[in-house]
Amino acid sequence: VQFVESGGGLVQPEGSLRLSCTTSRRIDSIFRIGWYRQVPGNEREWVAEVLLDGLTNYVDSVKGRFTIYRDNAENTVYLEMHSLKPEDTAVYYCNARGISSGQGTQVTVSS
Repeated sequence: VQFVESGGGLVQPEGSLRLSCTTSRRIDSIFRIGWYRQVPGNEREWVAEVLLDGLTNYVDSVKGRFTIYRDNAENTVYLEMHSLKPEDTAVYYCNARGISSGQGTQVTVSS
């Protein structure tokens, strides 16, 4: 079972995107689901997580700009991104215990 990430694209600085990751497995019993990102040549970086009770945590560099939330009925986790910066450019992945990441979705922030 794996996630399918989508919603990436090319956006100008200060723009917005909403990423989605969905899976065929029910997520309403999965305690923690995270978004990660990776730039070629760099290690994968944790970006945000949402817990079963809705509690969220973010890496400092995206606090106040990104929002993670889950729709258990749709087996989907979203990452809403605002005020995007060139340094947010990366491939974004979802991850959770028992569910593999997919191919990821490319986010490119450039003028």
